[in-house]
This record gives sequence, structure tokens and C-alpha cells, in this order.
Amino acid sequence: MTQENFSSISAGQLRSFIEKIETLEQDKAELMATLRDVFAEAKSEGFDVSVMRQLLKLRRMKKEDLKEQQELLEVYRQALGI
Repeated sequence: MTQENFSSISAGQLRSFIEKIETLEQDKAELMATLRDVFAEAKSEGFDVSVMRQLLKLRRMKKEDLKEQQELLEVYRQALGI
């Protein structure tokens, strides 16, 4: 970037973007801590957290992708005699 480009940068606008990003990063950290707490609570109640994570992943999938994955899993199970 040339010196001319640097002089055209608005310091106020840059500061605003940086502050927004910092705020979002802080919010993200707080959300991640809350998620850990919820998973810990579920685990303390006897739920299998790894299975819960798998269920969350499945719920986010498109129905056609989920169906295709389940069909492929069944084919593999049959091939292995499971």
C-alpha cells in the first residue's frame, strides 16, 4: 500500500471497525463459555455430550444431505456386517 493510500484511510472509520470486531470477539468468548456451561450441565445430568454434538451436527444438515449420509452409512455397515 502506498503512502497516498494510507493518507486516505479514515482513522475514525478504522477505529470503529476495530472496536466492533473487539466487541464481537468478546461476545463470542462469552457465548463459548455459556455453551461449555450448558454442555457441562447436560453431562452432569447424565447425557452423553458427544452424542449431543452429533445430534446438533445432524440437525444443521440439509435434509437431502442427511438422507444421503444415512444411506451411505447403511451401505458401509452392511459391507462390514455390522
